[in-house]
Amino acid sequence: MDGCAGKMIAVPSGRVTLSDRRTQRSWSVELAPYELAAFPVTQALYRQVTEVRPSAAQGADLPVESVSWWDAVRFCNALSRRDGFAPAYHLHADGEGIEWDASANGYRLPTEAEWEHACRAGTTGPHYGPLDEIAWYRGNSHEQLHDAGGKRPNPWGFHDMLGNVWDWCWDVYDAEVYGDYRVLRGGGWFDEHWSCRASARRRSHPTFRVDDVGFRLARSLTPVV
Repeated sequence: MDGCAGKMIAVPSGRVTLSDRRTQRSWSVELAPYELAAFPVTQALYRQVTEVRPSAAQGADLPVESVSWWDAVRFCNALSRRDGFAPAYHLHADGEGIEWDASANGYRLPTEAEWEHACRAGTTGPHYGPLDEIAWYRGNSHEQLHDAGGKRPNPWGFHDMLGNVWDWCWDVYDAEVYGDYRVLRGGGWFDEHWSCRASARRRSHPTFRVDDVGFRLARSLTPVV
């Protein structure tokens, strides 16, 4: 798995309509082509880059978890430097501010629109297949994390988009109500089936580390204007 953990898949351009049950709001986003990792970042890859093992459950092929949003963006920059790409993020000296350089070719977190577009992979239902075949969730996980890639991928080749670990996304969830809280997508191993849906949104503070929250990598193919 270690050799596949950083495998990136090109995602075609498209339009995705996002929705939020809490506010009953929906909005459409046009997307340029981009790349997204076929798997969530594994513990092996995370340790290889950072020399740190933060996860509550230990296993090289398990998705890394117990990583904050800030941990994830710093990892993206570190991996970009290792692989010879321009880092996507400029972190302020105070350790709190951050800017995304949309012209950079380095690794980054997906936007939630990019995440949902890749998760759906042209499908229109709440899942891209029968949930037990595609996701580890409370109904089949035995309340524990599982190796990345153990379930059937979606039609575009992405594994674990639903279940196993939630994915951090770039976006602020709702600045007026929740401040800096960032978007989580996909559901995790401890969640009921209704949380493991392509449209489900959750939020967490960017400094929090939770044992069912990880992330996957994205890269821009063309500059975002």
